[in-house]
Amino acid sequence: MDFWSPDATPVSVVAQARAWLDGPDDVDLVVATSGSTGQPKRVRVPRAAVLASVRASAARLGASGPWVLALPPSYVAGVQVVVRSLVAGHEPTLLERDGWPTGDGWFVSLVPTQLTRMLSSEPDLEALRRAHTVLLGGGPIGASLRARAADAGVHVVATYGSAETAGGCVYDGMPLDGVAVALGEGGRIRIAGPTLFTGYDGRPDLTAEVLVGGWFLTSDAGRLDEDGRLVVIGRVDDVIVTGGLNVPGPAVAERLRGHAGVSAAEVLGVPDPEWGNRVVAFVVGTADLEELRDWVGAAHPRAWAPRQLVRLDAIPLLANGKTDRQALLALVQVGR
Repeated sequence: MDFWSPDATPVSVVAQARAWLDGPDDVDLVVATSGSTGQPKRVRVPRAAVLASVRASAARLGASGPWVLALPPSYVAGVQVVVRSLVAGHEPTLLERDGWPTGDGWFVSLVPTQLTRMLSSEPDLEALRRAHTVLLGGGPIGASLRARAADAGVHVVATYGSAETAGGCVYDGMPLDGVAVALGEGGRIRIAGPTLFTGYDGRPDLTAEVLVGGWFLTSDAGRLDEDGRLVVIGRVDDVIVTGGLNVPGPAVAERLRGHAGVSAAEVLGVPDPEWGNRVVAFVVGTADLEELRDWVGAAHPRAWAPRQLVRLDAIPLLANGKTDRQALLALVQVGR
């Protein structure tokens, strides 16, 4: 059943999900990737994979129950919220229509941008304190954001996954039961297990590139910490090769977000005739380039410091809350 539609609404997706769960078990769920780096792909996920994800998530969280839909309903994270709630026997709460539940012990999935804003809103914060768990995924999760949430009494679990893995399949760095995680060349993250997709709709060529020997080869790089937990460094192409050095863009962006004159930041590599690629900082805030170069250089090698600053009123986002990388690159390409 195709959940990807520009006309999808929370109400229509709930109805679709209920019909899909009650219908033939050989009908795949079809959702789109975010398209953050280009054209979205239509991902086919079998019902067995979705239900395996639902069961493994509930087992890891130690509970199941009603969910609040606060994400776009046609992407995998939003569909999973709906399915988890229905499987647990509860109609999902639609945040746009219904507001927050009045009771406690419910669940919600958010992206970092949403959580950041909600922690600054007293009504939202009061509601999140009543949640059993806030699943947080869909983008880099800084230590400072986790600390703010913990200090505010909000229970957050960081998730990693994608449409190809039926949503989050690694919680706080540890794979869900049945899921295997390994690192390939250059730290490229590979995932296997019962939650994998069957392929990209109509694109067997792309499917063959990333589904190899029962493993899904992601586009992300990672490492394992001393406790064996997966630490996601960023997309493989987030490593900016500049002047012969490898600069991890997400690490630079996280450092920039800690500056008092920065409220939001992203870092990308842009082709440059001298450096091969130059490190460009896209920043919401008042800090100037030299301030930010010094700030980065105080914590990391000076060569990691951005060579260009693009000031913005807001970081452009896709409908699912992820950074619109193509929009950022277009700003530099048109000479802004």
